[in-house]
Amino acid sequence: MYEKKIPKDLRCGLNIAIEVIGGKWKSNLLANINKGIKRPSELHKSIPQASARVLNQQLSELEFHGMVTKKIHNVLPPKVECSLTTGGESILEVLYAMKSWGEGYKKTFHDIIKYEHRSEA
Repeated sequence: MYEKKIPKDLRCGLNIAIEVIGGKWKSNLLANINKGIKRPSELHKSIPQASARVLNQQLSELEFHGMVTKKIHNVLPPKVECSLTTGGESILEVLYAMKSWGEGYKKTFHDIIKYEHRSEA
Protein backbone atom coordinates (compact mmCIF):
# COMPACT_ATOMS: atom_id res chain seq x y z
CA MET A 1 0.00 0.00 0.00
CA TYR A 2 1.22 3.49 -0.86
CA GLU A 3 2.65 5.50 2.06
CA LYS A 4 2.71 9.27 2.04
CA LYS A 5 5.92 11.15 2.81
CA ILE A 6 4.30 13.18 5.58
CA PRO A 7 3.21 10.81 8.35
CA LYS A 8 -0.43 10.90 9.37
CA ASP A 9 -1.39 11.81 12.93
CA LEU A 10 -3.45 8.78 13.91
CA ARG A 11 -3.73 9.68 17.59
CA CYS A 12 -7.03 11.49 16.90
CA GLY A 13 -10.21 9.47 16.42
CA LEU A 14 -11.44 11.81 13.68
CA ASN A 15 -8.26 11.28 11.68
CA ILE A 16 -8.66 7.52 12.06
CA ALA A 17 -12.27 7.67 10.85
CA ILE A 18 -11.21 9.75 7.85
CA GLU A 19 -8.38 7.32 7.11
CA VAL A 20 -10.81 4.38 7.11
CA ILE A 21 -13.77 5.86 5.18
CA GLY A 22 -12.15 8.87 3.51
CA GLY A 23 -11.93 7.49 -0.03
CA LYS A 24 -14.26 8.83 -2.70
CA TRP A 25 -16.17 5.55 -3.08
CA LYS A 26 -15.63 3.80 0.28
CA SER A 27 -18.93 4.87 1.81
CA ASN A 28 -20.80 3.75 -1.33
CA LEU A 29 -19.02 0.40 -1.22
CA LEU A 30 -19.91 -0.13 2.45
CA ALA A 31 -23.55 0.87 1.90
CA ASN A 32 -23.88 -1.38 -1.17
CA ILE A 33 -22.34 -4.36 0.62
CA ASN A 34 -24.80 -3.73 3.45
CA LYS A 35 -27.66 -3.76 0.88
CA GLY A 36 -26.60 -7.24 -0.22
CA ILE A 37 -24.34 -6.50 -3.18
CA LYS A 38 -21.51 -8.94 -2.44
CA ARG A 39 -19.50 -9.66 -5.60
CA PRO A 40 -16.84 -7.20 -6.82
CA SER A 41 -18.33 -7.22 -10.33
CA GLU A 42 -21.75 -6.30 -8.89
CA LEU A 43 -20.15 -3.53 -6.82
CA HIS A 44 -18.53 -2.18 -10.00
CA LYS A 45 -21.90 -2.18 -11.76
CA SER A 46 -23.53 -0.41 -8.80
CA ILE A 47 -21.07 2.51 -9.08
CA PRO A 48 -20.60 2.87 -12.86
CA GLN A 49 -18.92 6.29 -12.66
CA ALA A 50 -15.96 4.80 -10.75
CA SER A 51 -13.21 2.82 -12.43
CA ALA A 52 -12.80 -0.84 -11.51
CA ARG A 53 -9.19 -0.15 -10.52
CA VAL A 54 -10.15 2.53 -7.99
CA LEU A 55 -12.99 0.45 -6.57
CA ASN A 56 -10.69 -2.56 -6.16
CA GLN A 57 -8.09 -0.39 -4.45
CA GLN A 58 -10.63 1.11 -2.06
CA LEU A 59 -12.16 -2.29 -1.38
CA SER A 60 -8.68 -3.58 -0.51
CA GLU A 61 -8.16 -0.62 1.83
CA LEU A 62 -11.48 -1.36 3.54
CA GLU A 63 -10.35 -4.97 3.94
CA PHE A 64 -6.96 -3.84 5.31
CA HIS A 65 -8.71 -1.62 7.86
CA GLY A 66 -10.98 -4.44 8.96
CA MET A 67 -14.27 -3.09 7.59
CA VAL A 68 -14.79 -5.78 4.95
CA THR A 69 -13.84 -9.41 4.52
CA LYS A 70 -13.47 -11.16 1.19
CA LYS A 71 -14.35 -14.82 0.94
CA ILE A 72 -12.84 -16.63 -2.04
CA HIS A 73 -14.82 -19.72 -3.06
CA ASN A 74 -12.71 -22.53 -4.44
CA VAL A 75 -14.47 -22.89 -7.80
CA LEU A 76 -13.56 -22.17 -11.41
CA PRO A 77 -13.71 -19.38 -12.25
CA PRO A 78 -12.94 -18.13 -8.73
CA LYS A 79 -15.87 -16.49 -6.98
CA VAL A 80 -15.27 -13.71 -4.46
CA GLU A 81 -17.87 -12.38 -2.04
CA CYS A 82 -17.48 -9.38 0.23
CA SER A 83 -19.18 -8.91 3.57
CA LEU A 84 -19.08 -6.37 6.34
CA THR A 85 -17.20 -7.14 9.52
CA THR A 86 -18.41 -5.99 12.92
CA GLY A 87 -16.33 -2.85 12.39
CA GLY A 88 -17.92 -2.30 8.98
CA GLU A 89 -21.39 -2.67 10.46
CA SER A 90 -20.53 -0.24 13.27
CA ILE A 91 -19.48 2.50 10.82
CA LEU A 92 -22.84 2.37 8.99
CA GLU A 93 -24.44 4.53 11.68
CA VAL A 94 -21.85 7.22 10.98
CA LEU A 95 -22.39 6.96 7.21
CA TYR A 96 -26.16 7.20 7.52
CA ALA A 97 -25.81 10.23 9.84
CA MET A 98 -23.56 11.84 7.20
CA LYS A 99 -26.12 11.03 4.50
CA SER A 100 -28.91 12.56 6.57
CA TRP A 101 -26.87 15.71 7.15
CA GLY A 102 -26.08 15.90 3.42
CA GLU A 103 -29.75 15.60 2.50
CA GLY A 104 -30.56 18.47 4.86
CA TYR A 105 -27.71 20.62 3.50
CA LYS A 106 -28.26 19.76 -0.16
CA LYS A 107 -30.26 22.87 -1.14
CA THR A 108 -27.79 25.24 0.51
CA PHE A 109 -24.89 23.39 -1.11
CA HIS A 110 -26.44 23.58 -4.58
CA ASP A 111 -27.20 27.28 -4.08
CA ILE A 112 -23.54 27.88 -3.17
CA ILE A 113 -22.32 25.92 -6.18
CA LYS A 114 -24.65 27.86 -8.51
CA TYR A 115 -23.39 31.14 -7.08
CA GLU A 116 -19.75 30.05 -7.48
CA HIS A 117 -20.30 29.08 -11.12
CA ARG A 118 -21.96 32.42 -11.88
CA SER A 119 -19.14 34.42 -10.28
CA GLU A 120 -16.48 32.46 -12.27
CA ALA A 121 -18.12 33.30 -15.62
